Amino acid sequence: MRTFIAPALIVLASAGFSMQAMAQTDHSPHGGPAAMQMAAAETPLAEGVVKKIDKSTGRVTLSHGPLPSGMPAMTMAYRVKDVAWLDQMKEGQKIRFATDPASGGMTVVRFEPVK
Repeated sequence: MRTFIAPALIVLASAGFSMQAMAQTDHSPHGGPAAMQMAAAETPLAEGVVKKIDKSTGRVTLSHGPLPSGMPAMTMAYRVKDVAWLDQMKEGQKIRFATDPASGGMTVVRFEPVK
């Protein structure tokens, strides 16, 4: 194993690769938590009405118009990223929300009440 690693490092070093430069590279596009939070913050919000809250399953049923992701208007149950949000929601309340495209749009990753 040692006989392979040393020549490989020499080749990389001679090609201009620096381990320090590689370590300082921004790796957020790899889908880490910071990248996921940024994506959630940038996702356009849709408006909906809370129809039902089911704390036992961690879901909220929303009635909404067409979503920015292309999902048509409907009423359906969504998982929520943080089940504590269910304590902040009330049936009949209007909210703005964003869903996670990676989950097929089935998880609310951000929400805010409409005032």
